[in-house]
Amino acid sequence: MSGLVVVGSQWGDEGKGKMTDYLTKQADMVVRYQGGNNAGHTVIIGENTYKLHLIPSGIFDQEKLAIIGNGVVVNPKALLEEIAYLKERNISTDNLRISDRAHIIMPYHIELDRLKEERRGETKIGTTIKGIGPCYIDKVERSGIRMCDFYTPEIFEEKLRANIQSKNDVIVHVYGGNPLDEEAVVKEYMDYMEQIKKYIMETSIIIDRAAKEGKKILFEGAQGTFLDIDYGTYPFVTSSHPISSGVAIGAGVSPFALQKVVGIVKAYTTRVGKGPFPTELHDDLGEELREKGHEYGVTTGRARRCGWLDLVMMAYSHRVNGFTSFALTKLDTLSGFKTLKICVAYERNGEILDNFPASLEHLAECRPVYTELPGWTEEEMAGVDTYEALPENARKYVEKIEELTGVPIDIVSVGPKRTETIIRKNVF
Repeated sequence: MSGLVVVGSQWGDEGKGKMTDYLTKQADMVVRYQGGNNAGHTVIIGENTYKLHLIPSGIFDQEKLAIIGNGVVVNPKALLEEIAYLKERNISTDNLRISDRAHIIMPYHIELDRLKEERRGETKIGTTIKGIGPCYIDKVERSGIRMCDFYTPEIFEEKLRANIQSKNDVIVHVYGGNPLDEEAVVKEYMDYMEQIKKYIMETSIIIDRAAKEGKKILFEGAQGTFLDIDYGTYPFVTSSHPISSGVAIGAGVSPFALQKVVGIVKAYTTRVGKGPFPTELHDDLGEELREKGHEYGVTTGRARRCGWLDLVMMAYSHRVNGFTSFALTKLDTLSGFKTLKICVAYERNGEILDNFPASLEHLAECRPVYTELPGWTEEEMAGVDTYEALPENARKYVEKIEELTGVPIDIVSVGPKRTETIIRKNVF
């Protein structure tokens, strides 16, 4: 068996969807292991652009199973909307499977998410208001509802009613909100579950069987390393584990199931929401990066903050993920910049740091120490389809990252399409 995981090495939005879709052709199945519909993956096939949030990016290869693992929190309404979206585009979801251990996002999760964020005021986290955090809270609090609960619809309904009543107490008496209509929610969500029950099963058995048969399994993460609940820039993080270690828990496999960890690295750095960002550009260069890279969130539409590539982040990310290689994306976006910068260390209160600090107060005091490299023109990048054909300065940029991180860059992406992908070495 060969297990490979695609991990966002930064704050998400690195291009994991494209890479998962591209690598699916070498895999026998694709497994999403964490997150919810707060993620957004864009896949471009030919002239068609697809935007996914819950369904694994491997869904487009109809001969491969696309599995939503137990570590994912699933909004049934959003899932059905995504299934309908694909069906309208003649993409079947017959190859979709959902773990019966996955927890379900309910309307009270979304309402509590909204009310809590409003109460935070100036200290808002920047949540997508999709109910992700509150659903994970219920999971840890042991009051959540799982897919397998619908095996016995009466039990599912009983648990749902009890939760609605309990959450309404909090919504009304703690936050001063309006209570949910219990009958309407029960009717709506019983119907949703009836529609998706055909996809629900014990997926860890399917994955284990494939592993024992020596199949190639591709694991797909959402968000990125610096949004990990433990290792990200807490509290401006997600509520799950996007890092490679999250695969074992979120898919129901042994940690030894992974042989390869491919870190997806954007050629520069972007971030959505609040929190310190040492290499952020607050000038025209930052705006140019945003517009050239179309840096707006797939799920929220929010403008992403942009800055130079930060290798202090990459060293930390490599340490917690154990990357076997990098896939460098959006190299083409840097075309046209006369000079490029790469952050190689931080300076804080006169001290040079090469480690990413846990304290956000300390991180906010860090100033980037840069090395500069010459850029290349857009004309030099046009039509490039091999590594050797890349502009010389683009190759120097790639090789400088390899030199400073010690991680080989086996894939280079020079555009959003499948065909705009340069393979230097097979990663599977």
